[in-house]
Amino acid sequence: MANREIQQAQRRSGEEFRDDLRRQGLPVEVVRRLSVIDPVKASLAILHTCGVVAICLAAALTWWTPWVVIPAMVVIASRQQALFVLAHDAAHYRMFNTRWLNDLIGRGCGIVVGVSMCTYRVVHRLHHNHLYEPQDPDIPLHGGYPRGRVYLLKKLARDLLGLTAWKTYAYFFGAPVINADAEQARRPLNDTSPRLKQAARQDRWLVAGFHIVAPVVAFASGYGMAYILLWMLPLVTILQPILRFRAICEHGAVTNFASPLTAARTNFAPPLIAWFLFPHHVYYHAEHHMYPSIPHYNLAACHRELQQHGLLEGAEVRSFWDTVRIVVADPPGRTAME
Repeated sequence: MANREIQQAQRRSGEEFRDDLRRQGLPVEVVRRLSVIDPVKASLAILHTCGVVAICLAAALTWWTPWVVIPAMVVIASRQQALFVLAHDAAHYRMFNTRWLNDLIGRGCGIVVGVSMCTYRVVHRLHHNHLYEPQDPDIPLHGGYPRGRVYLLKKLARDLLGLTAWKTYAYFFGAPVINADAEQARRPLNDTSPRLKQAARQDRWLVAGFHIVAPVVAFASGYGMAYILLWMLPLVTILQPILRFRAICEHGAVTNFASPLTAARTNFAPPLIAWFLFPHHVYYHAEHHMYPSIPHYNLAACHRELQQHGLLEGAEVRSFWDTVRIVVADPPGRTAME
């Protein structure tokens, strides 16, 4: 038995997401209880996201006017982000206990929005296990804030115009990070097990194949323009500033990198903003970094447990509007008049 466990550990080396316990953590039995996967709740999250997309598509196709199509595009972009989040949960093995089902659903959620879930699993593991260290591939996205309101608005405007979408998808395909200090960050796909590396390579081909075949099928069936306007255009325009701004809210303008509770931020937003910008409880981001083994629907309970155990003192837990004020502030040493 010992030899088998050693072999399994060796085989999975380069695959693990580590709980970040640089600060005192919850009792083991509490974490174990909160880490139990509920396939019903996971399925409901998928159905909710797909249902909203279906309603928007049906409404736009029924009333093909700008007054319906444009709001549908905005809402669809928000649910495309929700699919990113579901693929993220599957990358953490948190959707279903059955591994093949977890990966099948996660890859499906990722493929339709242009994300290779298996590749993201490799890259995202570096973000978790090396948060704000040189190996963290996400620092170019959220690092260095606050940089001022003008800087951020320019970034978001470029995103909205679709000028940066290629960078987003290059990241999700595991492209080397430019100007990174660490070798792992420059070539993130090298820091994993051979098994995950092969799965990531196969998954990237599936994603590319889908996005070649899908428009051909759409135009052949007479829905080509609808496919472009209602799916692809939101994907490369409206979705992009949403992804950036959420990432900045989660990690931007933090001042203490010593703990996941101070290097990641939990944002409490009004219900509509939370639904739009932080789908599937992703606003509990500090808790997620501390315990990536806890599925999204148990993160609220994790937050309460941390509160009850007095472990959130000094943590980055803020209202959404407080976070906005922080991330749009002028950099230290610079005034708004400069």
